[in-house]
Amino acid sequence: MKLQLCFSTCPNDTFIFDAAVHHKIDTEGLEFDIYMADVEELNRYAFSADADITKLSFNAYAQVSDKYIILNSGSALGRKNGPLLVSKTKIYYDEVKDLNIAVPGKNTTAAALLQILFPQAKTLREYLFSDIESAVLDGEVDAGVLIHEGRFTYKRKGLKLIADLGELWESESNRPVPLGCIAVKRSLPVEIRQRVDAVLRKSVEFAIKNPHESMPFVRRHAQEMDDETMQKHINLFVNDFTVNIGSQGKEAIEYFIEKLKNINASDEICRPVFV
Repeated sequence: MKLQLCFSTCPNDTFIFDAAVHHKIDTEGLEFDIYMADVEELNRYAFSADADITKLSFNAYAQVSDKYIILNSGSALGRKNGPLLVSKTKIYYDEVKDLNIAVPGKNTTAAALLQILFPQAKTLREYLFSDIESAVLDGEVDAGVLIHEGRFTYKRKGLKLIADLGELWESESNRPVPLGCIAVKRSLPVEIRQRVDAVLRKSVEFAIKNPHESMPFVRRHAQEMDDETMQKHINLFVNDFTVNIGSQGKEAIEYFIEKLKNINASDEICRPVFV
């Protein structure tokens, strides 16, 4: 059976999917038609429910939960790995409300965390995640929310940290930060959804046990990222929650979805949430 599989070019995604898409594990009769894009493009793509399996920000998932259900493997959660709010000059928390802020898409978890933690911040401008550092440095915006490799590069580019949104979230909620998930169409038969979940877990476990196997695929899609930054990215975003969300991860996701109601009042979550 062939399924459309959508994920981002970021190292953590290419790392965990390499074994599945290149048949380094038993895919249990499943074949994958791959589509790769920026996470916000994937978020928007999910609104039409064309993808069978897709990477999604948890913020976006809350808006398409009637179409998709979350797999137990593949998610990006953790501690000390959330988005960063940065600026060119020193800025204090009480000044954030007055800023023009670049976000990596309105449907991203990064944008949602900013709105949850700084509800008075109203002037948000959407940018491709990889363009945000330059937008801040060039003065197009006052501040920007960085995701992915931006957290490893902002200091050497001369940017200053206003707030680590992950640390703020953790201190206020005492929960890990739910960033992104892998979701499968609800319309697929239950047996297929379960098979996809099992294959993805095998792919994640293979990647962790054989980290060098995926490097050619990861490097091919990591654009201009150096190997050190690429490895830091994988180490930060691939962890025990990626293998299996588990009860702690599920509780953190449910809590985050509840908090989203403060900024997306119309979202009604379809249940069950997890395969």
